[in-house]
Amino acid sequence: MAKSDRTRARLQQVALDLIAEHGFEATTVQQISVAAGVSPMTFFRYFSTKEAVVLNDPFDPHIAAAVAAQPGHLTPLSRACRGLRAGVAGLYLPEEQQVRQRVRILAQSPHLAAGVWANTAATQEVVAAALAQHAPETDARVAAAAVIAALTVALLDWGARDDEDTLVACLRRALDVLDPAPVKRKRA
Repeated sequence: MAKSDRTRARLQQVALDLIAEHGFEATTVQQISVAAGVSPMTFFRYFSTKEAVVLNDPFDPHIAAAVAAQPGHLTPLSRACRGLRAGVAGLYLPEEQQVRQRVRILAQSPHLAAGVWANTAATQEVVAAALAQHAPETDARVAAAAVIAALTVALLDWGARDDEDTLVACLRRALDVLDPAPVKRKRA
């Protein structure tokens, strides 16, 4: 891992730990910087705002590509679910506990609600655009809204728990509610 990647990861983890302990609103960039051993200027080289530490969502291009790769003859909902299953299977979550920590912070901070909704809307639009390649726009938007709502519920539910269930397993179950995954049959 490059030094810049290590610095970014350290800044994010320090920020999340401080925010989890003191709350989002009570934690300052100055406190994060001091605890991470960097200047506030360095913090802002990696994160444009304090909110970005928690709201950063790098998965949209991956999700869009996975949905767009599904066969066009499927219904929009099936394309979305199958594409998201494929996208979820390819998610790289190096620190699943950090992701859970971020989800908890997001769920507990009214200040971050607008950012969460903006991210959710952006993801929904990316999925709808991928679906609209083979479906009427309204159908694509309805299917995208359904899968994003299901994933959001699963994500928040997972974040609130302290069990061994993985995020990927929770997301797959949510998608199965909308469009059951095909059962793989064993060969005799």
